[in-house]
Amino acid sequence: MADIPLPPGFTAQKMDQARKAFEAALGADKVFFEDIDRLGYSDKFAIDDDAHHPSGAIGPTSVEEIQAAVKIANQYRLPLWPISRGKNFGYGTAAPELAGSVVMDLSGMKKIEFDPVNGVATLEPGVGFYDLYDYLQKNDLPFWLSTPGNSWGSVIGNALDRGVGYTPYGENTKFLCGLEVVLPTGELVRTGMGAFEGAPTWGLYPFGFGPAWDQMFVQSNFGIVTKANMWLMPEPESLMGMDVEFDRPEDLKAMVDTIGPLRREGLLRQSPSIGNWLRAASILTTRDEWTDKPGALSDDVIDAIRKKFNIGWWGVSLRLYGREDMNKAAYKVLEREIGAIKPMLVKPASWVKGQPIERSAITGTPMTFPLQNANWYGGRGGHIGFSPILPQDGDKALAQFQRTYARYKEYGMDYQGSFAFGERHLINVNAMIIDKDNAEKMAKIDTFFRALVADAKANGYGEYRTHLDYMDLVARTYDWNDNALRKLNETVKNALDPNGILAPGKSGIWPKDLAGERKQ
Repeated sequence: MADIPLPPGFTAQKMDQARKAFEAALGADKVFFEDIDRLGYSDKFAIDDDAHHPSGAIGPTSVEEIQAAVKIANQYRLPLWPISRGKNFGYGTAAPELAGSVVMDLSGMKKIEFDPVNGVATLEPGVGFYDLYDYLQKNDLPFWLSTPGNSWGSVIGNALDRGVGYTPYGENTKFLCGLEVVLPTGELVRTGMGAFEGAPTWGLYPFGFGPAWDQMFVQSNFGIVTKANMWLMPEPESLMGMDVEFDRPEDLKAMVDTIGPLRREGLLRQSPSIGNWLRAASILTTRDEWTDKPGALSDDVIDAIRKKFNIGWWGVSLRLYGREDMNKAAYKVLEREIGAIKPMLVKPASWVKGQPIERSAITGTPMTFPLQNANWYGGRGGHIGFSPILPQDGDKALAQFQRTYARYKEYGMDYQGSFAFGERHLINVNAMIIDKDNAEKMAKIDTFFRALVADAKANGYGEYRTHLDYMDLVARTYDWNDNALRKLNETVKNALDPNGILAPGKSGIWPKDLAGERKQ
């Protein structure tokens, strides 16, 4: 690699002094400042390989070591970038927003405690979905996870970035209930009922007394979460539903307008996700098996791929969870409503406790196979996500899709998109699949992404999370009353972190001394 990246105002000598201080406090085996370390903590799916390189990393494994590291960072005014496991693919993985920051890797903190009566897991940030799944299986605990498409990541890290799974507990951030946090000053706090000494209700009641802070530490740079309570879903008695395929792009309108009311009334309690044909095909095949022509795929090639794998233009998996008698009654309604909009294919699914179970995200089983989409173009593959929030309105969803699809064609990209249901909203997740060995295509990504942001902004839609490169861009779109929300965030930031050492630039929130680093 080239010279060690340094944060603003730092010299190599000052960085060396800070490194030695970390070694004295944590031990040399928990301090990583070699070239191979910096490479290991870079963004694996980076659009610009020269951006966001850390100066090094540290790996504290206790609250006391985190506090010691924070003290050193304040002494040297050295930016830290905490990560849980660094598997946030498509959003920056382990890399910091501000180049030269020191990554604080918490993946070695892996303690699990469990309340089997209430289904509350108390987790450290290094606990991954596979870790927690194995813990439940080993201890024969009848609870299910809500796993995202990449289950290599941290359970708590996913919830803190508003990641989404596919069960009734799919909106993971909603099921946080009490955090333990090291503030940028080194002070340790517990939120909610955890602030009450000895309270047995820390993981049961999320609000406590006074302001509720759990969500203040979500997608923010206000503190380092060292422990969190997470509610898990009790294993249901039964599961019923259907996998449904629809033939035309225009069918999206009817799908949204049919599934939305079922979600809002609570008949569907899961977080179903309508995905286009490429979401399915990209894990079954690669582009070069079908064409070597540049530009977005033609309809003829798309039709051939769909025919080969018998998939619709759109597909969705719908499931009912709970008591068998209730599911049977609800299934009749689901069958009638979906049948009325004439799907091309319906595959019923059912399961009763005691039977062999489907191993998928629908049953809370960890998975990584969706990452296969990074190999769609070949070469050094990857993806980044563009994910605005929409109302559950079929006309608006279809119009958003048509605008976005037109942009994909304009920039010669194959479209992979989905529409995930919350209780009242849709998340329009668009995967921009990349081939880092194709310089011509890579040169278009930045302009392409900015065009998508501008299109969404013009229609009132903002992203719910984004890649490091675009945190400032997305933060600017939340511009009501002259960016009043950003000003509030930065007022809180400067009060809690007077030296600006914790994750500067996260979610577009910059401390006062580094405000000049904000990207245009």
